[in-house]
Amino acid sequence: MPPRIVVTDHAFADTRHEQSAAAALGAAFEEHAVSTEADTARVVAEADVAFVNFAPMTERVIAAMKPGSSIIRYGIGVDNVDLAAATARGVRVANVPDYGVETVADHAAASLVALARRLPFYDRAIRTDIWVAPTGLGPVRSLRQHTVGLLGFGRIAQAVHQRMRSFGATTIAHDPFCPAEVFAAAGVESVSLAELAVRTTALSVHAPLTPDTEHVINAEFLASMPPGSVVVNTARGGLIDEAALAAALDSGHLAGAALDVTRPEPVPADSHLRATARLLLTPHAAFYDEESLDNLQRLASEEAVRAVTGEPLRCQVA
Repeated sequence: MPPRIVVTDHAFADTRHEQSAAAALGAAFEEHAVSTEADTARVVAEADVAFVNFAPMTERVIAAMKPGSSIIRYGIGVDNVDLAAATARGVRVANVPDYGVETVADHAAASLVALARRLPFYDRAIRTDIWVAPTGLGPVRSLRQHTVGLLGFGRIAQAVHQRMRSFGATTIAHDPFCPAEVFAAAGVESVSLAELAVRTTALSVHAPLTPDTEHVINAEFLASMPPGSVVVNTARGGLIDEAALAAALDSGHLAGAALDVTRPEPVPADSHLRATARLLLTPHAAFYDEESLDNLQRLASEEAVRAVTGEPLRCQVA
């Protein structure tokens, strides 16, 4: 039987890289748009490779795949994959952590600068109230006065630091898994989570979502931040207690926030986030430009070839 390669779900214009990889392997190829556990289990049944975006790769779903098969997650996070179940069944899991580092960093840095300069909120006030005084939205710190706090100091966070440094901002970061020499080489101070909160005036979130990091940015953390601070999340929605964030914005303690990711996605129609002032929402788009998207699909497809031919995976996580 030829190998079977399945795309469970995607948001791309096409799957030409994936189809080319399947053709080169003589594999059967299917693409779907599933989102439920039952449908995902059905489409990956006896698959050798499953390309996955947001479909739930639960124990039940993984059990439907062939022994020795592989899951390739489009992107960095693997929180929708049961890694323990995959390991137990001998199913390899890989991600694509380096496809769009610069693109996500661009989005995060642009959001930090826009919030610090109050750009979206000046625009909103002019459109609704005809005009607003420069001081009408509260004090504006120069970018050189800001302390950028990075939760996580991996590839993307390091690239954000490089961008914000060009504006004269100081950077600190919290990442217990990042080697001290990486901090030293970047000239960034490593701080505790508590110190990150009290010193940061512009927070950018770049941590993985795990049981230990869920709601790590909570009401206590936000209350500890200096008044007038801003928050940007381009990582995972579950890292921030969104009700606490909305409360901090509504009270005026925070001057602004930008969420490219939320939980759930999309933001429900009746969510308080939609009515929260000084909140900028984007549709999980930080990863997106044409170059990064092509890189993502190409690198994922190259990983699929390695998976089917029995080679070591480039970015295996389980």
